[in-house]
Amino acid sequence: MTIAPPLLAFIGAGNMGRCLIGGLLANGYPATRIRAADADATQLAALNQSFPVATTTDNVQAASGADIVVLAVKPQQMRAVATALAPVLAARPSLVVSIAAGIATRDLARWLGTSSIVRAMPNTPALMRSGISGLYAAPGVGAAQRAQAENILRAVGLVVWVADEDLIDAITAVSGGGPAYFFLIMELMQSVAQKLGLTADQARTLVIQTASGAARMAREGGADVTVLRGRVTSAGGTTERALRVMQEAGLAEIFDRALTAAKARSAEMARQYGEE
Repeated sequence: MTIAPPLLAFIGAGNMGRCLIGGLLANGYPATRIRAADADATQLAALNQSFPVATTTDNVQAASGADIVVLAVKPQQMRAVATALAPVLAARPSLVVSIAAGIATRDLARWLGTSSIVRAMPNTPALMRSGISGLYAAPGVGAAQRAQAENILRAVGLVVWVADEDLIDAITAVSGGGPAYFFLIMELMQSVAQKLGLTADQARTLVIQTASGAARMAREGGADVTVLRGRVTSAGGTTERALRVMQEAGLAEIFDRALTAAKARSAEMARQYGEE
């Protein structure tokens, strides 16, 4: 007898909820085993234009009977949403996967009345199924449930598990916000390239392909990025001079301060929303 896949309920049908659903369906997950809820009917309409899943504006209706509930709502909405779902989870315990930034599992457990919670921090390249997600499982989560949570996030990229929930704040700082850091660097390079005489199209093509190629070398080249940087940097050459300017300007300190500030803000959000 064939065992049906877990029934999934997505609470929140915004960008990340939609991309997870899209990734699951692309990997062969049956649409009949996915539900989605969102208070915004326009979000549901946009979802239905692409994916044939059941939708509703009623979170409780979507979560009732589900094996896994994926919380994909904004952090400031989480307490109200979770509190409303608590009776559903009391009637039928389910695994809860939260992708809300800055919401600690201890607070989710208090609001939901369950300890079967996995906290996930995906990033926006998940929209292209090229993301990476940090995952933390609360003590009440078993091996089978960990595998279920991982399968959901793997639909849109790679996953990294951490044993200490505080490390989710570090993941938020590094990979959660990381795409924006690279976009800023690319933006600056394009701007300077145009100042040096290249057209906007030339600058964009050169910068994007360089970034893509460098990322591929780092991923597939079999060497640490420090080694790869050294291979590009000839003594007395143009790259060495450019890197010296960056180092003298304190680039390493800037990144240290920036990522540390992002990590602190993630922890601050957990306290802020957990106490509300």
